[in-house]
Amino acid sequence: MARKSKITQGSGNIFEDLGLDMPQEHYVKAHLVILITKMIEAQGLTQAQAATQIGLRQPDVSKLLRGRFEGFSLERLLYFVRALGSDVEIKIKRSKPKHEGRILVAA
Repeated sequence: MARKSKITQGSGNIFEDLGLDMPQEHYVKAHLVILITKMIEAQGLTQAQAATQIGLRQPDVSKLLRGRFEGFSLERLLYFVRALGSDVEIKIKRSKPKHEGRILVAA
């Protein structure tokens, strides 16, 4: 007899679903790391070249590109985006009444 599986709808933020502290920050950082990875690939840079350009050691670039972004602040990740040749624009607007604001990354 087959067991019935319980399926739970995700929130859209895996970090929230996993119960991590500050899930929105993790979500934004993950999207920035994806963007940084795409920028490095689009420029045809090796990890060593990317490391020189963004001011890291190659092993740290390797960790970052594998999604190990703990220890990197949001500000530092935004610096990497700039160092790789993109502008960063921050836009602040009011959220819906009585709702916590959210952080979005669009590229």
